[in-house]
Amino acid sequence: MKISGAQILVESLIDHGVTDVFGYPGGQVLAVYDALYKARNRIRHIITSHEQGAAHCADGYARTSGKVGVVIATSGPGATNLVTGIATAMLDSVPLVAITGNVSTDCIGTDGFQEVDITGITMPITKHNFFVSDVNRLSETVDMAFRIAKSGRPGPVLIDIPKDVQEKRCEYIPFYSREDMSGTAPLQDYEAVSRAADLVNSSQRPYIYIGGGAQTEEIRDLILKIADRSGAYIGCSLMGISVIPHDHPRFLGMQGMFGRYASSMAFGSSDVILAAGVRFSDRSVADKKNAGSKIIHIDIDRSEINKNVMADIGIVGDLNETLRLLSEKLINKHPLDEWDGIVSDFRKREDSICRDASAEQRKGIFPKDVLSAVNELKSESTVIVTDVGQHQMWTAQFISLSRQRKFLTSGGLGTMGYGLGASIGASVAEADDSPVVLITGDGSLMMSVNELATAVRLKSRIIIVLINNGVLGMVHQWQRVSYGRRYSESKFKKKTDFVSIASAFGAGSERVSDLDGFRKAFSKALDYSGPYLIEVPVDENEPVIPLKPYQSV
Repeated sequence: MKISGAQILVESLIDHGVTDVFGYPGGQVLAVYDALYKARNRIRHIITSHEQGAAHCADGYARTSGKVGVVIATSGPGATNLVTGIATAMLDSVPLVAITGNVSTDCIGTDGFQEVDITGITMPITKHNFFVSDVNRLSETVDMAFRIAKSGRPGPVLIDIPKDVQEKRCEYIPFYSREDMSGTAPLQDYEAVSRAADLVNSSQRPYIYIGGGAQTEEIRDLILKIADRSGAYIGCSLMGISVIPHDHPRFLGMQGMFGRYASSMAFGSSDVILAAGVRFSDRSVADKKNAGSKIIHIDIDRSEINKNVMADIGIVGDLNETLRLLSEKLINKHPLDEWDGIVSDFRKREDSICRDASAEQRKGIFPKDVLSAVNELKSESTVIVTDVGQHQMWTAQFISLSRQRKFLTSGGLGTMGYGLGASIGASVAEADDSPVVLITGDGSLMMSVNELATAVRLKSRIIIVLINNGVLGMVHQWQRVSYGRRYSESKFKKKTDFVSIASAFGAGSERVSDLDGFRKAFSKALDYSGPYLIEVPVDENEPVIPLKPYQSV
């Protein structure tokens, strides 16, 4: 039986296990939306307030569930509105399939109404993209898109489908390719693993640096095994925050420009660094020469080896397989008393820095106290989402997590406005309907406040903790430190009433004035049957400490 290209697309999504898609309809995807309507009992479409919000929803859904997120938009502005969300997923290695409509094939290149070369626009920010000109290739294209998105180093893939291809009919034959789409070879350099083991075994100050590529239980267990056998301490990038339970005695937290003092100092004081599933971004590593340390870099993406930091031993391959082989070659030399003493001193200094900061005179509530209260009141299964800015760094420093895939943030692109959409996606992915907590700022929330309408409609259990300092906090802090307190356009001077805005959308909301009030409000929000906003006043001069890297490499 012949069916339309739009029906083939929807059937292919269902065949690949897709149960939820996010998007916004328009003229060049009406056939797709008609097919979605007919299949509404088998696949759910969630309309957002803006296509960028839909992309962030699909992103948050993918990060939380471990599945491929799917977003749909029409041509022209619908497609271009996805760009920021696609780039966010690309830089954070999130598996995403973006599906766009376009004008009919005979109109391509004529500057028709809402025509745009979205494949050309997104080429630098996708793992791959497809322009489908033949309906007979549509099923195969969808299969390839899913394979590319989730294999190797995950990332976004775009499929652009002209309107006439959506409407043409052909036989639907489910397509499942056996081709390896990973783009990277499996582990082959076993000799390099042996040399890496020798290096770790000879180390007196070993350090393990992990990132978002380590987000599986198997890899977590291997990292902990290696740390225990080698005497290493563990630090992470922003994307690696939820890999290791935060109460583990060998975990020091996020390192870098806005990271924890102890992890940054341990990184810089180590003699061997084992980096796993991390890319050595400029926010995590100050000195790219890394004098004084030997680096072992393991990554499935060959292009990351020696890209930002020159590795003494670079190993390309599956992280799970590589770490398993490495762990088997390590001798048990823990404890390393001198190294333990050094790190203990770093931890004491970190505590004193936090105490010194909390002793300052300020207006409003101390952010660390807010996050400590969240830690006490949330459950182990709570997903924490942030937007981008000072609140993001405070959360990265002070939030406590014990399970993986429970921390969602825009790390690579730093997308303000990411949080609310990602929170909705995470809420959809959470099968047990447990609350999602969004830590956001007044600047970030204004970029996506329209998605409150989506959250209210879905009755998403999202607790929005709005850290309101009345300024663009991170910009304001840099201007205070580096630009002579010339606060160019970083002070809002707005009279925006966020509590009233949330209430107008239909969400629960309240403003608190002290920590006790916040605790009561958060407890109330935990039992609320939809989104609930809590506005928390913070002093505009409250800094993120440290501001600059402490590592001494």
